[in-house]
Formats: sequence, C-alpha cells, structure tokens
Amino acid sequence: MNFLKLTFTPGINRDGTNYSAQGTWWDCDKIRFGNGLPETIGGWRKYTSTTFLGSARSLYSWATLSNQNLIGIGTHLKYYIESGGSPNDITPIRATSGAGDATFAVTDGSATATVTNTAHGASMGDFVTFSGAASLGGNVVAGELNKEFQIVSIVDADNYTITLGVTANSSDVGDGGASTVAEYQIAVGLDSAVFGDGWGSDPWSDGGWGEAGSVILSQNVVRIWSHDNFGEDLIINPRGGGIYYWDASLGLSSRAVEIGTMAGADSTPQVANRIIVSDVDRHVIAFGCDDEFNPGVQDPLLIRFSDQENAVDWHTATTNTAGSLRVSSGAQIVTAIQTKREILVFTDKSVYSMQYLGPPYTFGISEIAGETSVVSPEAATTAHDVVYWMAPGKFMRYDGTVQEVPCTVQDYVFDDINLDNISKVVAGHNVAFSEVWWFYPSAASTENDRYVVYDYVQGVWYFGTMTRTSWLNRGAYSKPIAAATDGYLYTHEDDLDDGEVNPPIGLSAYIQSADREISDGYQFIYADQMIPDISFRRSTASSPTATITVKAREFPGDIYEQSDDEDVTQTSTSPVDQYTRQIFPRIRGRAISLRIESDEIGTSWKLGYPRLSIRTDGRR
Repeated sequence: MNFLKLTFTPGINRDGTNYSAQGTWWDCDKIRFGNGLPETIGGWRKYTSTTFLGSARSLYSWATLSNQNLIGIGTHLKYYIESGGSPNDITPIRATSGAGDATFAVTDGSATATVTNTAHGASMGDFVTFSGAASLGGNVVAGELNKEFQIVSIVDADNYTITLGVTANSSDVGDGGASTVAEYQIAVGLDSAVFGDGWGSDPWSDGGWGEAGSVILSQNVVRIWSHDNFGEDLIINPRGGGIYYWDASLGLSSRAVEIGTMAGADSTPQVANRIIVSDVDRHVIAFGCDDEFNPGVQDPLLIRFSDQENAVDWHTATTNTAGSLRVSSGAQIVTAIQTKREILVFTDKSVYSMQYLGPPYTFGISEIAGETSVVSPEAATTAHDVVYWMAPGKFMRYDGTVQEVPCTVQDYVFDDINLDNISKVVAGHNVAFSEVWWFYPSAASTENDRYVVYDYVQGVWYFGTMTRTSWLNRGAYSKPIAAATDGYLYTHEDDLDDGEVNPPIGLSAYIQSADREISDGYQFIYADQMIPDISFRRSTASSPTATITVKAREFPGDIYEQSDDEDVTQTSTSPVDQYTRQIFPRIRGRAISLRIESDEIGTSWKLGYPRLSIRTDGRR
C-alpha cells in the first residue's frame, strides 16, 4: 500500500473544466491562502452600536487636529460621521421655510399628516425636520411634530404627506403654531440603478466584455459619495450633486454646508461627479463638473481645481492657481483615484494621469491607456501605491504602466454578475494579508452578495459569498471596516465568527479541489485510509472540528454521489479534530476530489498535505 501526498496549486482555478483543472483548487468560501496553503479567513464583529439609514456605498477615515479618528459614511439617504460607535447625521440642508409657512392637516383615525408648504421642492423619500410647532387638536402634540420625518408621498408642488408616530384621535387643520419651520435635507439618491440611456442601454455589451463601452454613465445610478479631508475638515460630494463642507471645529451636531455659501466663495462648482483633495499641493479638484462660465450645466469630462490652500475660491485668475482641464476621450469621467505620484482619472473609454506641475499651468493630464475603463466609481483601490481595478470583463493594475492582471477566476466572476447593478461594485485593500477585494452583485442578486480576492504577493485568486456595500482599509484603525446592508459597520479579521447575528455563529468555510486523476486507463484505485494534516492553531473552541470529504468518480461527467453497479461508495465524509490521527474513507474510482469544511463557532483551521493510502483495485 502506498500513501499519496495530496498537493494542490495555491489559488482557485475556474477558467476551464473541473477535469482540466486537476491539481488545483476549484471552489471555496471564506478561505484564503497563507504561504500557499488554504486557511479560514478572520471573522467580523459590530463596530457601530447604532444603525445608519440607507446603503453605505463609500467610507472615508481621517483624524482631527485633536487626534479624534472619524469615519465618513455616505449612504443613498444621508451622510454620517461616525464617532464613538455612533453615526452622526451631517446631511446638508437644501432649503429652510419661513416661520409658519408649513401647516399640517390630520384626520381622525389616521397616522398620516398632510403638510402644506408652498413650492416645497421635495421628492418622495426626502427628509424634513420641523421645529417650533405647537400641538394640533387631540393627541397630536408638539413632540409628535417637532422631529425628523421621511416624506411618504408628494401630493403636488405645495403638499406632501408624512407618517406620524401616533394615530390622530380627532381631525384638525392648522399651522401647528405660527412659528413652525421646515428644514429640507438635500434630495435622497437611488439604491438601485434606473435605466434608459446609461449603463443598461449599451455600456459594455456593444463590443463584449473585453471592450470598453462608449455610452455615457447615466446619472440615474446608485447614490455614491466621494469625500476627502481638507485638514481636519471634510469635503463631500454626492455623485451628480453639489459640493459640501463640514467644519470639524463646529462639532458633530453641525451639518455640512454648500461651499458656495461659505465666506469668500467664488465661482464654486454647483455640480460634480467626484472630488479629491490633492495631497501634494492642497487643491480641491472636482471631476465631471460645471464650467466656471456656465454654472449649473454639467460637463461630464471637465476637471476644475480650486486655488491652492483655498477650498472655496475657484475663480480662474492670474493671481491664483485655480483652473480647469478637459479630457478628450470618452463620454464621461467615471472616477478618479489618488496615488503618491499622480491622480488616475478614468473615463468610460480611457485612463489618464493627472500630475501637479506648478505655476503657471498647475496641473497637466495625459492619456496612459485607451480602450479600457472601470465598471463603477468605487471599483478601484490602491495597494502600496499600485492601483487595481475591475474593468469590463477583466482586472487591471497600474504601477507606472497599465496592464491586465492574469486571473484564474475571470470567467467565473463575469459570467455571474448583475450588469444592471454593476455600479455597486466596490474595491478594498486588506493590507495585513496583501489582498485586494472586490464585492459585486451576482446575476441572481440586486445587491453585492459575492466577493473576489486577488493576493498580489502570491499572485493567486479566490472568492466567496458575503454582503458588503463598502470597505475601509484599516488606516488609523487596527482592523479593516466594512458596511453591511443591516445599517451597521463591522470590523473584519476580528475574532473568528460571524458577528452579524447575536449570538455570533461560526463561519461557514470550505474549500474543494478539482478532480485529481490517480489512475490511468480503466484501472481503478481503492483508498481506505487517510492521514489528515490540519492545524487548528487560532481556534478558540475547546474542541475545534472540521470535516474532510473525499470524493471519487470514474468519468468527469459522473456525479460524486452516484454509486456504480458494484455498489462502490463514491463519497466518504469524516469529522476531524485536533487529535485525529487517521480516518478511513473507503472509496473507489479513477479520480478523487478533496473537500474540507467547518461551520462551528470559534473554529479556525489551516490545511497542510493530507496523505491518502491507495492500491490498485482491478478494472471495471
């Protein structure tokens, strides 16, 4: 009897058939590779103690002058700043009514109130906060009116409805007191794309996944915020909206304000698709914005920058460094990302390098790659000053030159991705493990429910299932932080378990190999003993356990669970704990597949090189 050492090439290989991928790993979830060997990823636990409203598509961290670490959270409904585990709402105010301009009407037996405010300008789903209101008749007291509401429906240009926290016990119409003031927050964004002339109509499908599209990115995409700190303050921009400034010295109870309303503001952009504060020279840069001399009319290929060290002066003059550039290729700037050397600007057709030159030109821009793009505004990230991004049908990198990253799971990812919601794709860097993650919606989902990972040190790929809408590298924090759809932020690589539920549950982690042929021709082999090689070194469970399944089959087209005419067992499953010396699978076939999995709390494992006893067992 011989012992066969089971070795497999690191990484997952899915760009072929199971049989052609023999000697490699085929499928996995919640797994990474450490020094070439598969192991479970770390778990996650809640970082925030209270929830935020909406889907958080972008996160940003920075520190104030008093060394207070803050996280900006941009959702499709609001913008928050997290501090001490709680999100603080700093969403800008769009308009404020005059005292007494808003009146209320309630009906006995209904919790719906109709608000009358001439030319309110609101849309369904927007948020409004009332103050100064007095009680209406019955039980609709002042405390039920003086708070924030989300608008339920728009009746007309002068009327809308809200839902009260109580059911009125009498009908009444009144102003709620002549001092009622309504504060309207900026309009909410979309949580799913709306199509007509944008991504869904012909962006990537006209020339196939391998070619960039030529259609403008519709403004009807999901709400995505860009944000950057200007010193200790924060500048934020909802894609296709205005630019806003939050002053840290005013505290977390203050809201961001439109930069055009600030003291000294001159020729500020009224609309933009993305903002960046240039680290080297301290210019605020707006991408896909309106021209200085045509305010409010967006030019999707225009780039403007403020005067140096001045976030509010955008007037082009010989006495300052404010100015503009316009890229020439494509229909729209999709995103921009900053490195130590330059800013990469992605249009829907090309990639540009934007660099600080100094006076008199301030910035210069040049095309570095054509016929490529990025699938969403958040699908690019930096890792040690190298930019990685998901392009249409492939993965790319830039480290001075643009090049495609060879990918062994490329077909697996792009054959199962929801193109209608591809603008939700988000990239993140997990520096402790040399990984770039992309979260994306599978074909059957409207939300990011899958991830694909590139380990740029080992040059390997793997994937899995997880619902995350944005990612923040650890930065000033000890662990990376991500947003889920339940309104919480989570620290990752923290503990071993899934902390989205209470109490936490074990991660459902597994890896399975492609078939490994162990017999030529019609010769069968029989295996009845295995020496497992598993380490449970990080486990916190008193008796950590994983399950090893050895599968065998005769032909690539067979299913593992099938038994042949000789009543041969095709699949054998055995639990393995840290004290297991050997297991006895008893299988027969020409090719085998190995699977290891676990789902118990406090369990972490790393697979080494199991050995399987084999002997010839005749022919069919």
